Amino acid sequence: MLEPVKQGAAVVVCSTCRFSAEARDDESGQRGGALLAEAMRAVQLEEPELASVAVQEMPCLFSCKRHCSVHIRAPGKVGYVLGDFTPDREAAHAILTYALRHAASEEGVVRYADWPAGVKGHFIVRTPPEGYLCT
Repeated sequence: MLEPVKQGAAVVVCSTCRFSAEARDDESGQRGGALLAEAMRAVQLEEPELASVAVQEMPCLFSCKRHCSVHIRAPGKVGYVLGDFTPDREAAHAILTYALRHAASEEGVVRYADWPAGVKGHFIVRTPPEGYLCT
């Protein structure tokens, strides 16, 4: 059930997430999470500086009431689950930009002033790194 992945900064995309609050799939039958991961990889091809953040897919983050959910993580840093994205280039760019800033931060805490507008209002939960609690 668990698959090892390379350690480092990553965005784990729920590949089975709904397309929107109203629809499970888009008009061609694709899930929103799969489309969001695809959009992130396309953005990384256009902007190689964002490619240092791995885009990883996993079926179901158990955030089913929130479509197009992602988990932003890096070793030893606070992690975040975000959701309710439109699976498009704009959302993909905002998520990757935040993830890059998250990875560059000391503990995974990015100043609110440095958040891309596209992630504001999308945070669902923060998770402490293994062996730590947030204070």
